[in-house]
Amino acid sequence: MNTQIELADIRAAAERIRGIAHRTPVFTSRTFDSLAGAQVYFKCENFQHGGAFKIRGASNFIFSIPKDQLKRGVVTYSSGNHAQAVAIAAASVGIKATIVMPADAPKSKLEATRGYGAQVVTYDRLTENREAIGKRISEETDATIVPPYDHPLTITGQGTVALELLEEIPDLDALVVCIGAEA
Repeated sequence: MNTQIELADIRAAAERIRGIAHRTPVFTSRTFDSLAGAQVYFKCENFQHGGAFKIRGASNFIFSIPKDQLKRGVVTYSSGNHAQAVAIAAASVGIKATIVMPADAPKSKLEATRGYGAQVVTYDRLTENREAIGKRISEETDATIVPPYDHPLTITGQGTVALELLEEIPDLDALVVCIGAEA
C-alpha cells in the first residue's frame, strides 16, 4: 500500500483518540544507557489499555467509521494485542466486535479479548486463512473490517506514540521501533 501520511493526519488521530488512549510515560535506564553507549528513552506503551500501542490504531479506525456504518459492528483478525484493542474500542462506543483469533493463541489473550466484550471466532492457523474468515463474517454481518496494520487510519493512530515521544523528547538522534509480523 502506497500511502502518504502527513504530520497533520497523526495530530488529527491524536485528537480523535484522546479519550481512550493514555499518554504513556517515557522512562530511562542508566544501566541500558551504559550498555548502549547512548542516552536511551523508552516509550512505555505497556501501560496502555490492552497493554500495547495497538489501542491507538484500532480506536482511531473505529472512531472514524461513519455512525450509520458503525452500528453494524466491526470485525478483525489478530493473535492478541490488536484483538484486545478492537474489543476495547468497540465497547467504548457500544458496538459489537467479532475477532478472528487462532485457536492456539495464548489463553490469556483469548480470555482478555472475550473479557472486553468481543465475540471470538477461532480458526486453525495451519489450515485456514484469517483474512478470508474475517471477510466472510464482514459480508454476512455488514460489519466493518478493522485492519491490524497497513491502513492509513491504523497507521496514523499508531503514529501518535511517536508524536507523544517527540513532544516530550524533541531532540532525538534516532527513533528505534520494534515491528513484527501479525500471525
